[in-house]
Amino acid sequence: MYRKIIVAIALGGIEKGEKILRKAASLLDDGGEIIALNVIEDVPSYVAIELPANMVEDVMKDSREQLQALLAAAGVAATIEIGNGPPAKAIISAAESHRADLIIVASHVPDFSNYFIGATADRVVRHAKCSVLVDRQKV
Repeated sequence: MYRKIIVAIALGGIEKGEKILRKAASLLDDGGEIIALNVIEDVPSYVAIELPANMVEDVMKDSREQLQALLAAAGVAATIEIGNGPPAKAIISAAESHRADLIIVASHVPDFSNYFIGATADRVVRHAKCSVLVDRQKV
């Protein structure tokens, strides 16, 4: 069905990652590609000054290792990509740069705070130029 799928995986909810990776594999055309994407949010400069200089590199390395383990556990072949910045913006940017035809993102049932700030999945759905599959997670 799809030739290039971006699977956005938040490492804080890594248990959801296996499910959406398997979903992506089931929707992928023969010869298609899955890109497992994790986004590291920028640290405000007033906080960054207090952190070790190599912290971002360490977080990126750790994210890559966790995604590799997740892919192995799910039994899914994918390219790993680590982005940075606001999550929704980075997901949409990755989809555009890879010319993806589907983004898969996990989401939780929204709570009161989501009505004011909005969730990453909400922003991706509103602004993506390709199809978006939101895998609703039960609380």
